[in-house]
Amino acid sequence: MAGLHFELVSPARLLFSGEVTSVTLPGTEGDMGIFAGHAPVLSTLRPGVVVVTKEGGSTDRIFVRGGFAEVNPQGLTLLAETAIPLADLDATALAQQVKDAEEDFADAVDAEAKRKAQENLDHLKALQGAL
Repeated sequence: MAGLHFELVSPARLLFSGEVTSVTLPGTEGDMGIFAGHAPVLSTLRPGVVVVTKEGGSTDRIFVRGGFAEVNPQGLTLLAETAIPLADLDATALAQQVKDAEEDFADAVDAEAKRKAQENLDHLKALQGAL
């Protein structure tokens, strides 16, 4: 079976580029499994985990927070707002960040500050849930 060319790009860097067996991604309409020969599709992403299955069966798990996925005859490209390999996360440090974000939300005085604090808290809790 021919491989699927896959690229995962975030504003910070190119996280992955290469041939894979499949990619499971968190689309806003539900999780999607993409293999070589998949029909063209464009989808938005919700926060969740992208599972990249490589030749031989090994997998990489990468948390994404929003973005877009495009499948075309050349392969699959994910443009993620944020992308963090789960292997790079430290559960203890993340728990402290969640605690700090909860305090920031409690201390926020105006509506805009509360919105930003809540957005940050939601992002951190989604990351924590992905672990």
